[in-house]
Parts: sequence; C-alpha cells; structure tokens
Amino acid sequence: MGSPVSRPVSSKVLSTLCFILSGFVVGLTSMSSVAAPERVGDFALLDEQGVFHQLSRYQHREAVVLLAYDSNCPAARDAAATLANLQSQFDDRIEFLALDINAMDRATQQDWHLSFPILADELKLVAEGLQISQAGEVLVFNPERLSLHYRGGAGQALQENLNSILSGKSAAPSGSEVKGCPIAYDSATAPVPDYSTEVAPIIVEHCSICHREDGAGPFAFNGHYSLVGWSAMVREVIMNKRMPPMQVDPAYAATPSAHFLSAEKRQKIMHWMQAGAPRGNGAVDPLAEVPLEKTFDWQLGAPDFVIDTPKNVIPAVGILDYMYTELALPFTEDKWVRALQFSPGEERVIHNLSAFIVPAESDFWGEEREALTSERRFLGSFVPGENPATVFPEGTGVLIPAGHKLVLQFHYYSHGRVLEDSTAIGLYFHDAAPAREIVTRPVSAKFTLVPNDNEQALLASYEFEEKATLLAVRPRMNQRGKHMKFDLVAPGGETETLVSVPAYNYGWQPQYWLETPRSIEPGTVMNVAGAFDNSLSNPFNPDFREEVEWGFGSGEEMFTGYMTYAIER
Repeated sequence: MGSPVSRPVSSKVLSTLCFILSGFVVGLTSMSSVAAPERVGDFALLDEQGVFHQLSRYQHREAVVLLAYDSNCPAARDAAATLANLQSQFDDRIEFLALDINAMDRATQQDWHLSFPILADELKLVAEGLQISQAGEVLVFNPERLSLHYRGGAGQALQENLNSILSGKSAAPSGSEVKGCPIAYDSATAPVPDYSTEVAPIIVEHCSICHREDGAGPFAFNGHYSLVGWSAMVREVIMNKRMPPMQVDPAYAATPSAHFLSAEKRQKIMHWMQAGAPRGNGAVDPLAEVPLEKTFDWQLGAPDFVIDTPKNVIPAVGILDYMYTELALPFTEDKWVRALQFSPGEERVIHNLSAFIVPAESDFWGEEREALTSERRFLGSFVPGENPATVFPEGTGVLIPAGHKLVLQFHYYSHGRVLEDSTAIGLYFHDAAPAREIVTRPVSAKFTLVPNDNEQALLASYEFEEKATLLAVRPRMNQRGKHMKFDLVAPGGETETLVSVPAYNYGWQPQYWLETPRSIEPGTVMNVAGAFDNSLSNPFNPDFREEVEWGFGSGEEMFTGYMTYAIER
C-alpha cells in the first residue's frame, strides 16, 4: 500500500478539511433561531484547589453551568451572585463552574470566595474554543451529548432553561442577550503560526517519541498530511488533557517524570488548526524527518549484567490480565544496583512492567498481600515513551541479596495482531556497597467501592520511624481511579504536597522522581489521599453498577501509594 504522504492533495482541500475539523464548537452560532443543539468539544481544566474538571465526566449531573468570569467585570460579578442563588436551588443535580478567563493564581481566585469552583483558562483557550464573547456570559451544557442547552445572560431566561432541563422537557436550546464585558482574543491580531518552524517542532518534541511507525501511540505523525488527518483527535486530547500523558498538578514539586504542553504551545497548535492548518513555505517538513523506527541504545554503555525475560505472546485482540514471571538470579553474593535500563522487545504492546527483588520463597506481591504497608526492594518500572536509564543518587543503590530472585509483572495491550515480547533489563553494579539502601514502601487501604459513586475518597498514611531521603512516589489504582496526591507532614505539623495527580489515568502512571529529594525526620507522616470514580461519568469504568472489592487482579481495585527512599543500613 502506498504511503498517504505521497498522494498529492491541494492546499485548498487541506484548508477546507482542517477548517471543518478545527471547530472546537461545531454548528449553530445563534441558538434562539434554530432548534438543533450547538455541539461543543470536550475540555478539562484545574480549579483553584487543584481539582480536575472535565465536561464529559459530569454525566452524573443533568447539566453543567459555566460562567465566563473576570473579577474586574461588574456584570460577571453580578452573574456570579445570581448563579450562587441558583446553585442553592438545584442541589447536586446541576454542576456550577466559573471560567476564569484571566487564569489568575490560585490564592487570588480563592480570595474571590465564589460558591462554585473556579477553572483557570490559560490564554483563554477554552473561552475562545467555546466562542464566548463577553465576561458575564453563561453557558449551560448537556455533558452526555456535549451540546449546549443555553447561551446568554444570568437572568430569567437562564432560570427557565434550568427548570425545563430538570422537568425532563425536551425544549429547544435557548439563549438571551448578554450585557457583559467584551473579551479580546490573540488570534484576532496575531499571525498564523508557521507549520515548519513553530507547529511541527512541538509535535516532534512532545509527541513523536510514541506517535511513530510501530510506536506506542495508536497512529503516527509522519508528515504534515498525517497531522491534518488526525487534527480533530489532536485537538480533543489536548483540550481534555489526555495528552501528553503523565501530567501532574504544576503547582507542586517539580518532577522530571511528568509531561506538560505549555499554554503557549497549545495555543500555537489551536490557532494553526483554526487558520486551516496551512503547510506554509518551509522547505523541510520536520515530521517527515523523524526516523520511522525507534532505535535503542544502552544509555550508560554495556550493562554489567543483562536479564533476558522469557517470551510473552500477546494475542491480537481482547483485554489482557497481568502476566507474572519469576526469574532465578545467579548471584552467590550480594549485588548493589546503581543504575538500570529496560530494553523493550515490543514497546507498542507494553502497558507497563514492574520488577521487584524478593526472597526465593516469595511471589510478586510479597507482604503486600496481607499488610497495608511493608518494606520492599523495587528494582524499577517501564512505561512506553522516552525510556531513559534510571541512575540512582550518588551513594545509594538497590540491594539484590544473594539467593533472591526477580519477579516481574507485565501488563499488555492487544494490538490487532499476534505479537511477541522479550524485554531485557540491563543492570549496572556498584564496586562496593554504598552507604544507603534504596527501598520502596507501599501504603495501602482496603475497601469496597459502592456502585454509581463518582467520588469515593480514601486515605492511607505511614509514619517514618527513622531518617530517610525521599526520592520518588508512585500512585497505583486501576480503571476506577480518579485522583491521588502525596502530602508530607513534618513532625511540627507543616504540610507539603509533593505530587498531585488530579486526573489519574490507569494507562500512564510512572514512578515520579522528585527533582529535589526530601530529607525525612522520624515522626514525619506521608498521607496518600485520593478517590475513585465508580460512576457512569468515568469513561474507563467497566460497569458503574457493580460493587467492586479490593484486590490485586486487574478487574478488582487497589489504592496504593508507593514511596521510594534511601536509608542507612
């Protein structure tokens, strides 16, 4: 089959196609004159408390009300007061939100004392996509259909629209006049971003590591034409924050394991698509220059020892449960690992891989099967993407005691055809025992999830009894996981949030290494707080009508925070 890049396509056809795909809001612009609902694109933002809000994940509500808010606009402040009164009338059947078009800092937003969450809209990306023209404008969404019930002011027409929604009447979408404060958008005056020098380099830097031929991504960006073809998907996953994966709340400690796409870069992509995704005059297409195959090199040179795992056969289709492998190690004396790197055999089918060092008589889960916390020797984990070598801090290492074995947990995705994976692990050893040992401690909770509950909160805690240096954390839940964060509480009571994962995604949870390790004094407490979403609003939920038990199978649920730290032996 010929490559689609080689087929000539006129710039006019491409521009027309992109214009159709690029509408974040599709359909009508004057709701009062037509009965068809205005379709909208999904979007997601964090609020002033760091809580994640996604329009499509409010299907447990009958409607979502969104106010375009500017604290300097009297009409917006008046509308907020009106919405606060309405909010008290509709209990939990309707969700009320404010869209801060100026994306002020959280302390400022909290000082406004609004009665509903305030979503920070960086560079007005959501407001522009929703075609909001004034601060003080109110939109009412149908979160299930991703359409609009209402667009207008916060007056009597809004009240009537909400009453109609709750009464079950299938009334036509409505609207009213807005007397607010005009909103100016950069796209009105800024030049169209250039594909070759501005847009494509963003895709190369943030996306191509997975979205290449036979990569972990489900499709490849191998040229301008392919980016045009996938533009609707690109827009969706950027606006609802599914991509880049492994995002954490940027308000807290920095971690190199997290991936971000800045608001400026997101805006460039959106404005380029909005303008028809022009190819521009650049002679070189940066996406076409990305090598088709991802090559692997041992980053630190030849390992001291290579573990070759047995071949796993991955079927073409189906939902796959965990595969476990136990490997005897030949070491007759203690070994200290200073670094390691995974060499994946078939990266495109690997969901994740975890490796532990355990006594000969133990299994993968060890003491975790019974204890809510235990000390474990976690060698490392692999998730698709950049795959750099893991180099432990100077003077530390993971101990492999003589006679211990390696246990591996593989989780695979099916890929449409039968594939085989034989992953290798390269180990690099210390010449002599380091001063401190790296261990990993799971902190867990046992529970039963009730059906149709969109926010079942859990907390697990551990108090350190000895000095330590905290290096990394890792959240672990399954499909119903919603969010998790790690709070370090000093003996004096001072609390620091280290890492917060506001939108937990089962498919993308690595070990989050702290950019700045934390010194731990005895008496310090780690609180692992989070929640599950066992409702129809969770797109990953197999069945929101089920009661779900705690357990280690992929069909069960777990709530575990892993802490990796160094201690003196």
